[in-house]
Amino acid sequence: MTPPYPFAAVVGLADLRLALLLNAVSPAIGGVLVRGEKGTAKSTVVRALARLLPSMDVVAGCRFGCDPASPYGACPDGPHSAGQDAGQGVVVRRARLVELPVGATEDRLVGALDLERALTAGQAAYSPGLLAAAHRGVLYVDEVNLLHDHLVDLLLDAAAMGEAYVERDGVSVRHAARFLLVGTMNPEEGELRPQLLDRFGLAVQVRAPREPRERVEVVRRRLAYEADPAAFAARWADADAELAERIDIARRRLPAVGLPDAELTRIAHVCATFEVDGLRADLVVARAALALAAWHGRDRVTAQDVRDAARLALPHRRRRDPFDAPDLDEQALEDALNSAPPPADADGARDGGDPGGPDDADDRDRRGDGPDGGLGSGSDGAAERDGDGDLDGDGSGPDDGPDGPDDDGPDGGPGQGGPGGAVPDEDGTPLRPVPHGDTRQRDGVDEGRYASAGQQHAEAAAPRRARLFAVKGTGEGAAGRRSPAYTRMGRTVGARVPGGTLTALHLAATVRAAARQQQARGRAPGGPLRLAAADLREPVRQGRESNLVLFCVDASGSMAARRRMGAVKGAVLSLLLDAYQRRDKVGLVTFRGSEAALALPPTSSVEAGAARLRELPTGGRTPLAAGLRRAAHTLRVERLRDPHRRALLIVVTDGRATAGADPVGEAMRIADGLAAGGVSAVVVDCESGVVRLGLAARLAARLGAEHVPLAEVTAQGLAGVARRDRRRAA
Repeated sequence: MTPPYPFAAVVGLADLRLALLLNAVSPAIGGVLVRGEKGTAKSTVVRALARLLPSMDVVAGCRFGCDPASPYGACPDGPHSAGQDAGQGVVVRRARLVELPVGATEDRLVGALDLERALTAGQAAYSPGLLAAAHRGVLYVDEVNLLHDHLVDLLLDAAAMGEAYVERDGVSVRHAARFLLVGTMNPEEGELRPQLLDRFGLAVQVRAPREPRERVEVVRRRLAYEADPAAFAARWADADAELAERIDIARRRLPAVGLPDAELTRIAHVCATFEVDGLRADLVVARAALALAAWHGRDRVTAQDVRDAARLALPHRRRRDPFDAPDLDEQALEDALNSAPPPADADGARDGGDPGGPDDADDRDRRGDGPDGGLGSGSDGAAERDGDGDLDGDGSGPDDGPDGPDDDGPDGGPGQGGPGGAVPDEDGTPLRPVPHGDTRQRDGVDEGRYASAGQQHAEAAAPRRARLFAVKGTGEGAAGRRSPAYTRMGRTVGARVPGGTLTALHLAATVRAAARQQQARGRAPGGPLRLAAADLREPVRQGRESNLVLFCVDASGSMAARRRMGAVKGAVLSLLLDAYQRRDKVGLVTFRGSEAALALPPTSSVEAGAARLRELPTGGRTPLAAGLRRAAHTLRVERLRDPHRRALLIVVTDGRATAGADPVGEAMRIADGLAAGGVSAVVVDCESGVVRLGLAARLAARLGAEHVPLAEVTAQGLAGVARRDRRRAA
């Protein structure tokens, strides 16, 4: 078996390694969410961590990994007697790393009851899932942002409660499920919901190193590992062993570490200053600060521990809008730390000391855990040693020479950004409107004059709650919140013969199917019902699915007239926000001048869609046919990639077509083709003014689409229409 890449051999990524090590010391912190661009060794580092975790005692024969010292009282393999020793059914094993695939089912995650055996043979057989396998170990979810919502909910509930429940068809099973939860994600592929972000204890942003020397060292070590994994792992075995021993020592020291009132007050002040929701942030910062003190061999938490813990625990809790990226203002953090009031107890204030005061500075100098040393500081991602001279795995090992990467690495290492912590990558920066120059529009100016004037930019109006647009019919796509579909979750609307393993039982339909066979099976009067496998029925449930929402936006000069484009961008941003909340994929086609472009290929990242839309220039003629043709091609390609995900085409235009030999006729022919292909569409009519040509309405009729005026896209717009209709009726 090929050994995993050694943890100590990882170059850079100081904050990521620190966050993982702190959770290894104190799993109560709540896990780590790793955000970063592709190819940044996120998975490599996580898989390497498992080999550093201390070995543990397990009750022999227990499929759920119960601790002999304190076994779980309701364990399905129990009851176990507490205090068993090695000679009485106890085995020693390493902590497990369990990986949860993105495509896993609910049964694979929490386990499954064999309903067929239970009903036909009278045996209540339960098969444990991945949560049971991960108990007292590490549960790793790669691409956690792509995991179905109901699985994420189950996963995080188990992580918070330390227990997993299986409730199905009148049978209940529960077991212990305490694990270190680690999730990785690429923000380009979509964000997690804010409430799910908050459930991860710490969050780290990583990026590839920009320093050539460091990139060379990464490649050198990776090639050496691929050439001879066993030999490479052996060269770093001592360094990994030192880290593993240090984790074990820190775990034993942790219960004795004190949290002075001054530092607890500082934590509360920082969390209140940043206006984080709830008290989970306070608890996580406190637990992380205690783990940091234990990791550095201290018996009490210092201001530096609080600073480093807050830097890892608060960024993802600052997210207020789906279009925002998790970040933290470093200067604001320093100001909050330094302005914390003294605790009510004067003795506690003396225990804590002032942030950056002489005592803390002396401690940092002695231990090497201040701004310029130690794994806890995150200030030198290329080469770091803690205050005791222990190897942290980044710049001093068998491969380092006199010009190795441990001399002058970039401040902060890859993804650390100096003492400030995580540096967002190109797709992770906070989305703010960029300077657009002259955005003035003139009433009554035709698009030819806009074409000669060059590109124009319009600031987007603020997004609002949008009305629901759904795909026609009933689909069978991934569970979501937009269109009707047959799904695993939802309202039961019927029953059917199971096509594979029975995972849910429709009891009434099963009894009806068996009732017709009772006489032939020789059932005695008043005797038990005789069931056969052919009688079993599973429920058919109807819920909602997620869709591909493809925007086809007119960015020509006619859209820029009368300052219309700002309102158009605001409406599309509202629809993007709605798509985020309904777990859809989104894409963006724009057309202007003489051509159309796929500005945003279909993705789950509405953040990227918002960025493209805000930067969208306007001007030129209106190639409506080119826009519809590009949209049709994009839908065909996506149908091949994901045939079960239905699409909703939203065309945002005033209906004009002025580019091409037969602009109107060609556009209508393409619209007829889209309608014949069964594409569900909505036309958002952007025409304004007293005199209206009704061109968008004609396009909607040819598409078989719903025609919606721009003002009625949002709920506020609909409310205004309703008020206007009531006034007219009166």
